[in-house]
Amino acid sequence: MSNPDTVRTRLDRARAAAADAGVAALAVAPGSDLRYLIGATGHSLERLTCLLLPAAGDAVLVVPKLEAPGYGPLEEVGVRVATWVDGEDPYRLCSEVLGAGGPSGEGTVTGPVAVSDEMAALHVLGLRAALPAAEQVLAGPVLRELRMRKDAAEVAALREAGAAIDRVHARMGEWLRAGRTEAEVAADIAEAILAEGHRGVEFVIVGSGPNGASPHHEVSERVLSPGDVVVVDIGGITEAGYNSDSTRTYSLGPPSEPDVAASYAALLAAQRAATAAVRPGVSAESVDAAARDVLAEAGLAEFFIHRTGHGIGLDCHEHPYIVAGNATTLEPGMAFSIEPGVYLPGRWGARIEDIVVVTEDGVEALNSRPRELVEL
Repeated sequence: MSNPDTVRTRLDRARAAAADAGVAALAVAPGSDLRYLIGATGHSLERLTCLLLPAAGDAVLVVPKLEAPGYGPLEEVGVRVATWVDGEDPYRLCSEVLGAGGPSGEGTVTGPVAVSDEMAALHVLGLRAALPAAEQVLAGPVLRELRMRKDAAEVAALREAGAAIDRVHARMGEWLRAGRTEAEVAADIAEAILAEGHRGVEFVIVGSGPNGASPHHEVSERVLSPGDVVVVDIGGITEAGYNSDSTRTYSLGPPSEPDVAASYAALLAAQRAATAAVRPGVSAESVDAAARDVLAEAGLAEFFIHRTGHGIGLDCHEHPYIVAGNATTLEPGMAFSIEPGVYLPGRWGARIEDIVVVTEDGVEALNSRPRELVEL
């Protein structure tokens, strides 16, 4: 479990955010939202586990009795644990908890109940049947406002994750060689992600030659050849629960494609421009535009086919998203990727990705490996 003071503070902030949003209670399933609130991720398959947090009332964790020990002594942070066993109805238990207004027995929850964005439909519908008078809405818009702004401990965890994935990229010359397959290279990278400070591998993308033109290619049995441009996008999750995510592009000797140097120079300029645009008070979409404008001027706009970035924290992809149409104002503590790319269908692709954090007066990049095209 997280620091007890941190848990109490986050629960109080979540109650206040729910009240401000006109939500009577939050119903938070296992996952990153639950880890953020109480420091325990848990899991929920066919058996319901759910943190019930009334806007005005005490928190209750409804959990199967056999799984309750895994959540630790929650009572010390003001969370009552209500257990159930197979054969009992957990949704009715939720209804009783919310209908009584929590363990104090004060009030009745009659307003909207905000359920986790990724709560299984099995449980969403079970809660709906047990609470027919309560409108169901998504909890994401409430909780994302809290999670988007990382505190000092979260930034430190992301900084540690960034350093760990940088150490993997620093070793790329050990594995990226002509004659090896993408899958073989990826297996070595996955081992290194664990060896260099992660507890889990989230993804490994090795896109060589024409496969690099597919941003989410992952890996194949394609054999690397001299002159290949190779996109390596990798990430993992640390013991603290925070994610790394960094992309660098490599070349096996001089690139065989004639336009790589000029296009990559424009991509590097775009990534630098977007990073330089980050500071408190600007919009997320303006950072996206900073990258996109550079590539458009170079005649590469049509080959940049995704957003400039995504938020990162307990999830690898979370708010804020750095994309056209997102007017969210950047604030200190917001963490996200800056990752423009250029993708020439059937030929080659390239991407440069750093995780950055908005500071009080600008930006801090959490990745420090060279951003230029690295020839191996």
